[in-house]
Amino acid sequence: MKQHVTKLVAACNYHLRHLRQIRQCVRMKTTTRLMLAMITPQLDYCNSVLAGLLQSTLDPLQRLQNAVAWVIFNVAKQEFTRLTVL
Repeated sequence: MKQHVTKLVAACNYHLRHLRQIRQCVRMKTTTRLMLAMITPQLDYCNSVLAGLLQSTLDPLQRLQNAVAWVIFNVAKQEFTRLTVL
C-alpha cells in the first residue's frame, strides 16, 4: 500500500503545484472548486482500503490534505498551523 499512497500523493501534488501557480489570479471559491474537482476524487477513490494502515503510511495523505488547505486559504504553512491551534 505504501507504493499506492506514494503514487497517489505524487499525482495530487502535480495538480496542486499547478493550482498554486494560478491561486493569485482566482478567488477562493474557484480554488476550492478546482481542488474538489481535481484532488478530492483521487483521495476518495477506494479510501476504505486504507483503513487500518500504519500511521506512517497515512501521514503523506494528511500532509497532502494540509497542503490543499494552505493553497485554498492562501496562507503560509506557519500561519495555518498557528490558526488551527487557536
